[in-house]
Amino acid sequence: MTVIAINGSPRKKGNTAELLNKVLEGAASKGVQTEMINLYDLNYKGCVSCFACKLKDGKSYGKCAYKDELTPILAKIKDADAVVLGSPLYFGDLTGEMRSFMERMVYPYIVYDENYSSLFGRKMPIGLVYTMNVDENRLNQMGFKYNFNLIEMFMKKAFVEVETLLSTDTYQFNDYSRYVCTAFDGEAKKRRKIEQFPKDCENAFNMGVKLVSK
Repeated sequence: MTVIAINGSPRKKGNTAELLNKVLEGAASKGVQTEMINLYDLNYKGCVSCFACKLKDGKSYGKCAYKDELTPILAKIKDADAVVLGSPLYFGDLTGEMRSFMERMVYPYIVYDENYSSLFGRKMPIGLVYTMNVDENRLNQMGFKYNFNLIEMFMKKAFVEVETLLSTDTYQFNDYSRYVCTAFDGEAKKRRKIEQFPKDCENAFNMGVKLVSK
């Protein structure tokens, strides 16, 4: 078995990457192979709206026809046993790189029929990991969960099985005194990092175990 993690953060050692590594650790604890892919290392575009993946009897029906550095990654995902996607929130949504990746990963498998059925051909567990600077109250007040629900809906359409993990009120700067960020209490953020983030890491590890068990 193979589990692939896709890091949609520009940081390879940040909160998102740390949680993704914990997911992979959980999967590896069950004896499966794992791989981390950092999207910011790749040169690629989002969907270019060519519709080759929807063309009747077309050679690219059900798969992305655009060729770039994302092409071999999409081929790996097609053969994977589980995939976990991780992204911080920028302006209440995924990073641009993750959004572009999802367009290329999911759209070719969605059929324009009455049920928006899937061409993927099998069930594959998908993990969704989100990290964010806002706390739970602001997350709910600002309506960010609407975006999460939309993503989960399309993932379920294409791949059926979805697990989601939210890590809120994350520690953003190593030294808050060096930045203009009076909206946040640096000491409170540090305590949150010490007290809550290890629990998030534990939940991420358990997600990895669960994805493999599915």
